Amino acid sequence: MKTTRTLMYALSLAALAGISAYATESAAPARVTPAKELKPQTVCPVMGKPIDSAQFIDIQGQRVYFCCADCSKKLLADPDKYFKKAAAEGVPFQNIQKRCPVSGEVLLDKDIYSDYEGRRIFFCCEKCKGTFAKNPQEFLKKMDAPVKSDKPAAEMPGHDAHNHH
Repeated sequence: MKTTRTLMYALSLAALAGISAYATESAAPARVTPAKELKPQTVCPVMGKPIDSAQFIDIQGQRVYFCCADCSKKLLADPDKYFKKAAAEGVPFQNIQKRCPVSGEVLLDKDIYSDYEGRRIFFCCEKCKGTFAKNPQEFLKKMDAPVKSDKPAAEMPGHDAHNHH
């Protein structure tokens, strides 16, 4: 009986030690990788020279500034190359987006977004954000297509907000 009691006491102590170690371990702060500091665009993504604020193009919901008009042609030939380069340097281009790339609805708020290869893309809802993530290139192309109306979907006759979901 004494052996059983000693064994139970030893097991109880071991269990308490395990709980104590777990509590101490889970109370330790999680390691957080600091976010890369973002900088405003000050140089041309093609030539690396200071930007001329009169030289820019709007592409995929972003405004990209250049040092001269010729550089825009190079970016248009391979946009992903320059967006990825800017992202690696922590230089996001100016977002000028007015519509959700998935639903096409006018963005009333810009609270929901995703950073994708140097682009900050805003969405009307979390569902659209998830849909974008499945095929980003399809929706990036749609962002450059002309739109018929800037009215929010809720204001368009016969159209309820988010009825596309």
